[in-house]
Amino acid sequence: MNTFTNAMEQLQAAAKAGSITTADTAFLQAPKRVIEVSFPAKTDDGTTKYYKGYRVQYNDARGPTKGGIRFHPHADLAEVQALAFWMTIKNAVVDVPYGGGKGGVIVNPKEHSRSELERISREFIKAVHEFIGPTKDIPAPDVYTDKHVMAWMLDEYEAIKGLHQPGMVTGKPLALGGSQGRDYATAMGGAFVLKEAVSLLDINPLKATVAIQGFGNAGMHMARILDGWGYRVVAVSDSRTGVYDPKGLDVKKAIAHKKKERTLEGYGAKIVTNKELLALDVDILVPAALENQVRKSNAGDVKAQLIVELANGPVTPEADALLEKNGVTVIPDVLANAGGVAVSYYEWVQNNQGYYWEEEEVMEKLEKKMVKSFKEIHALVKELDSTYREAAFILALRRLIEAARLRGAL
Repeated sequence: MNTFTNAMEQLQAAAKAGSITTADTAFLQAPKRVIEVSFPAKTDDGTTKYYKGYRVQYNDARGPTKGGIRFHPHADLAEVQALAFWMTIKNAVVDVPYGGGKGGVIVNPKEHSRSELERISREFIKAVHEFIGPTKDIPAPDVYTDKHVMAWMLDEYEAIKGLHQPGMVTGKPLALGGSQGRDYATAMGGAFVLKEAVSLLDINPLKATVAIQGFGNAGMHMARILDGWGYRVVAVSDSRTGVYDPKGLDVKKAIAHKKKERTLEGYGAKIVTNKELLALDVDILVPAALENQVRKSNAGDVKAQLIVELANGPVTPEADALLEKNGVTVIPDVLANAGGVAVSYYEWVQNNQGYYWEEEEVMEKLEKKMVKSFKEIHALVKELDSTYREAAFILALRRLIEAARLRGAL
């Protein structure tokens, strides 16, 4: 399944729903720049291995390109292009002054030591350093990358350039210029949006049941936040397995078990597969893993009233149509998981100012931005009788087209 094809189908559907011409979206039908590199890195035994990496700078009409770098054995160019496109849309949806970019390295982090991952991170930056920077293209963490990877990348970039430039990456450790709240910003932003959607759908938070597919950083924090708000989290899953208890999981215990054992196996609840989790009889489903999880083949099995896409591209266009027909409300990834890039923007602003905010201030700004974005999209849903995904894309496209037109590109 080609992820980029899915992304382009979403673009076409939104343009049609918003009466936007093909001519006005032509500049978004292919990335502005694609960087493909092959680079060497030594293993711990001294062997040299070559790795393939990508950096896609999709569109920069609204500002420097911005998006994460993932380490994954199945990363490919189509996926990275799609993710860069979605970042372009996402940054416009929440109105931060960035274009969209994304990066990926084909590597399985689980098969490498920490020192090997550091060398891979540094060598990748050596290969792409000319194309990135705080006013060009700003990376961030993504799947299987974290603040430590960002620290290595920042250090390598600064060593090459010979000066301090903390704004060249976001998602850094606090000691290197990171922002308070960045580690859980994606989940927090999704939770703020979920709260708004729940109020419109008349779902009672104190009675609502939630299933979360994906128990990495975003999924784990989402479970923690919703549990703290009184929602009943009944199922979570990681790449290996899922656990389910209709009475509600002990979220704190599940998080502690996952951190200690690096798996949910052995937690002590009914075992479910990732596929089974998507079909559980719950009020709210939160896909927080990888792309293309809800497809045409299983969309009819979804029983949730509300889906909040914390992952990128977890619902295919064909599944979208079926979910809409079945009355399932989908809050799209370009809004639901935009909390991460919103706080990345705040981190970049703080780096540029050399002045850093308290966590409370960061979260206040994040909530204000996410709620405002949700209300703008909801207004379009009502005005155009569209889905939330179509409305989010239309809002983004209007902003992108305005910027492109002002630059003379249209």
